[in-house]
This record gives sequence, C-alpha cells and structure tokens, in this order.
Amino acid sequence: MGADRAPGPGAEYVLDRLGSWVGEHLEGVGFSGKPGEVAVVPTAGGIGYRWVVMVGVGDDPDHETVRRAAGAGYRAAPRAGRLVTTLHQLPAPGALAAAAEGSLMAGYRYEDYRSKPSDRPLPEVGLAAPLPSDWRKTVERCRVVAEAVNAARDWVNHPPQNQGPVDLAASMAAMATEAGMTVEIWDEKRLTKEGMGGIMSVGRGSHRPPRLVRMVGPGEGPRLTLAGKGITFDSGGLSLKPAKNQELMKFDMSGAAAVAAAGVAITRLGLRVRVEVLAALAENMPGGGATRPGDVFRARNGKTVEVVNTDAEGRLVLADALSLGAEGSPDLMVDVATLTGATAVAVGLRYAGLYGSEEARRMVAEAAETAGEKVWPLPLPPEYRKLLDSPVADMKNTGGRWGGGITAALLLQEFIGDVPWAHLDIPGPAKTKDAKHYLAAGATGFGVRTLVELASRMAAG
Repeated sequence: MGADRAPGPGAEYVLDRLGSWVGEHLEGVGFSGKPGEVAVVPTAGGIGYRWVVMVGVGDDPDHETVRRAAGAGYRAAPRAGRLVTTLHQLPAPGALAAAAEGSLMAGYRYEDYRSKPSDRPLPEVGLAAPLPSDWRKTVERCRVVAEAVNAARDWVNHPPQNQGPVDLAASMAAMATEAGMTVEIWDEKRLTKEGMGGIMSVGRGSHRPPRLVRMVGPGEGPRLTLAGKGITFDSGGLSLKPAKNQELMKFDMSGAAAVAAAGVAITRLGLRVRVEVLAALAENMPGGGATRPGDVFRARNGKTVEVVNTDAEGRLVLADALSLGAEGSPDLMVDVATLTGATAVAVGLRYAGLYGSEEARRMVAEAAETAGEKVWPLPLPPEYRKLLDSPVADMKNTGGRWGGGITAALLLQEFIGDVPWAHLDIPGPAKTKDAKHYLAAGATGFGVRTLVELASRMAAG
C-alpha cells in the first residue's frame, strides 16, 4: 500500500472483498503505508487466503523500496507453505526483479551450528498474474544472484575455528569449479615463489597458512578483475585488538566472500565478460613468527612497505592481489574489503566508501544504485600521499589517525599500475546486528549484487 493507505496492486481486491473493517484494523495498528510498515490481516475465509500481509511502499517507490517490502512481507507472513505477492506489479522500474530478489534473500538462514534448527518452513513465493512475457528469465537471474549473496553470507557467518584460509580456499574453489570457472589455489610455497610478500607477511603469525584463490570464468568480452580481502580472523596481530567486539573479526573476509560469490554468479549467468577473481586469504594472529611493527616486506610489484601497525593488514594482502590483477591489464579492476573503521566513521554503517579513478567510480556507483547497495564517493587527494612516507621503505602501511580510509586507498593505488580501478571499503554494510526486510542478522553479502550488475553493464557494452 502507498502513503495514507492508498491501495496498491491487489489491495483493492482485498479491501473490496473483506469490507471496511480492514481499514479500521490498519488504522488501529498504526499502519499508514509508509515504507517499512507491515500489517498482517486475517481474512476469516473472506477470500481464498487465510492471511493477507500489507506492506507499505510510500509514494513513488523505487526498486529498493520494493525489494525491502518483499523481504519485510516474507518475514512477517504467518506459517505457510506458499505465498503469493503482487509487489512486482507496482509501477516502479525493475519491480519484478526487486520483488523476486527481496523474497529470495529474506529466506536466508544460517543454522549450521544450532542444536535445534528452526522448524518454521521457508515458503515458496508465487507471482500473481499478469506477468510480462520474459518473467521466467528475470526470476532465474534473481535466483542466481540471491544464491550468490547467500553463499557469501554463509562463508562470512561461519565460525572461524573451522574456516581458516585453507578451508575457505577449498570451499570457494569447489563452488567456482562447479560453476565452470578455472581455479588455482596458491599455497605458501607458491606465494613465496611468486613474490606475494604482503600475504605472507600477514599470515606469518598463524599456524594456518595463507592462500590465494585465483578463479577465471570462461566468458569472452571486456575484462573484469575482482580482488577481495579475506582475513578469516583478524586479531590485529602483534598490534593486538582490544577484546571488545573481537568476535566480529570473522567478518574481515567479507570482501573475498563477495568477489568469489559474484564471480560464480557472473559465470553461471553466462555474461559476456572475462571475469577474474583474486581472493587473498590469511589469518592475522600474534604467533611467534608474526610480523613485527617495524618489519619491511616487498610486494609482488617490487615496492616495499614498512609495517608500523600489524592491525592494518588488509591493505597488505590486497597489495599483492592488485599487483597480480594489474599484470593482466583488465578493462576494470575492483577490490572489495572491510578495510578501515575510518570509512565507517565517515559514511556510517549503511554505506560503503567508494574510491578510485573517476570513470571506474562512476561505473560502480551506477551499478550499486541499480543493485540497491548504498555507496558514497570519497576523494583520493594526492597531497595525502606524503602521510605514507617511510624513512626505510617506499611507504609505510598507515598514515595516521586522520583520513584513514583515504590513506589506505592511496596505499592500494600504489599497486594498480595504469589499470582503471575502484575500491569499495565496506566495514559498515558488510554486517547487520538486527534482522530487517531481506537481511538476516549477521553477514549481508554486500557487494555481490553490485558486482554482478557491473558485469552485466560491461557485457551489454
């Protein structure tokens, strides 16, 4: 329903069949049709359904409003084996895809470690007629994307004791291989041989060695390289984090999960792009072999970095991944990482910070808008580069307290060569504390939808 309970698709039928008491009921429960509002109405046999879920979409809803309304309606529905929605009939651009995605993502659960999983069924969702002629193709695309989002959620939600770099690499490789991608897993010997000093530096303190997963899709067309930070657990290393909220540090591989899941979806959809995924995986621990503040390493592209804070490790694994990706001269390279708390301070918990070259930022921002993922462009002022100057190396790995998200991105820029590049810093939207609309508490899979939409646009030319 729209603002002031203006009937939307299907609502007029319900109001006509059930009578005026429905309006009185909605008023009594405070439902006015604003976006995010939900009201469950019993039909008492007045129509062919036991319950009707009214969801508010406000005035002039966009695709994300529809996506959230679908998720909210799905969550609010009483126990049922099947739901039928009319949200796809709203006059909003992309309403069919948004309604399908919202419903598919709202059904996500992570229950692998519960002794008694929920016995509430996950209902099937039907689309009320009329439907456009290509609705099956649209819904199938949404299913592939939603499954990729949910796969990323699974990887990130997994407890870290059972998912070190070796375990995660194997899981990603299996999914990518099944989708038809060519996969390589670089172990610690290969990483050393290939000059991946950043990944090796971060992984030295853990008894679980680092890995790099390289996945290449079979598609032909524009070349898209996706790099992801995959710190399976981040203790901070010798620059140890405080105990508070350290349990959230399993989320520090959200970037790698997003790019791997997106690469699989791009391949399954058969998009005409040459996608390469580089997931840099390590566990940052303070073991006896850990990198010390003051140590210097050489990255794959030959540049040296002084490590002054071992808790600024994500940029170190990405330095190698981006260097490797740049060697292939892709048309666009995008990295995704929970890189800095400073970006969350700047833009809040619902937005990702978007850095990079102007055209690359524009492409990612437009894809994110369509995908319903919020990003905000941030600058890369060259005068801030001096904050990374080191007396003993080409650069140091942090630039101090102020502008921390910017200086981290400026460090990454040292490893991209001349390739068009965008950097998504996702510390806020990678997770959510509370379940809402199509999001379950925990990992969100942020970035997957944006990257698939980006690839779709590149494939379309």
